[in-house]
Amino acid sequence: MRTLLLVAALAAAASYIAPAAAQPRGLAGPPRTARQAAPVDLTGQWVSIVTEDWRFRMVTPPKGDIPGINLTPAGRAIVDAWDPAKDAAAGDQCKPFGAAGIMRIPGRLRISWKDDQTLQIEADAGQQTRLFHFAPVADGEPSLQGTSRAKWIPYGGGRGQPPVGGSLESVTTNLKEGYLRRNGVPYSTQTVLTEHLDVLQEPDGSTWLVVQTLVEDPVYHTGVILSSSNFRKQTDRSGWDPAPCAER
Repeated sequence: MRTLLLVAALAAAASYIAPAAAQPRGLAGPPRTARQAAPVDLTGQWVSIVTEDWRFRMVTPPKGDIPGINLTPAGRAIVDAWDPAKDAAAGDQCKPFGAAGIMRIPGRLRISWKDDQTLQIEADAGQQTRLFHFAPVADGEPSLQGTSRAKWIPYGGGRGQPPVGGSLESVTTNLKEGYLRRNGVPYSTQTVLTEHLDVLQEPDGSTWLVVQTLVEDPVYHTGVILSSSNFRKQTDRSGWDPAPCAER
């Protein structure tokens, strides 16, 4: 059901044409902030529900166990040389917790507005914080979470009516090298991470966050890597368990 709803939502978003301004010319107010314009509410606490790739996400897979990942020779060399003890000794135990990998690590997310133009996602796994910028932002130093530039993709509405829903689209660059999987599957500083975040309602009353991820890395991968991660919204803030990065 979630897959069918998501396909329908993405198809509607792709065909959506923003309506002309509803206000008469000259009477329009100041532009709305990203928070005001949000066609969907992503805020709250969410818990990951692992429905795919269980053995790669719930435990650290063995060295070299990377089915479904097509690597360049440079990427394969990193996988073959992976040593979690060396990562820990070098202070690189957070490499699996970067932007391209963090949504796949089981745990909880807290989503809130840092300000009217910046959405914040906190992960208790690895104590990481991601910022999604709707206003223009300059790149700083490359980091684990990189620079995420976001926009709303509304759907429905039309003819001067407000949208009936929407999706958040984010493109993240300016990344430090990290791991897609905890057994050393790498992504490089040239990686472009594209994500779509959708909220779906189930007939039983539960609310789900679906994160569709596309990873493009010309250095270590020979093709794109697609994944989908599911989170169920909690009715309270229980279970929040911040834990530092660990190599395993």
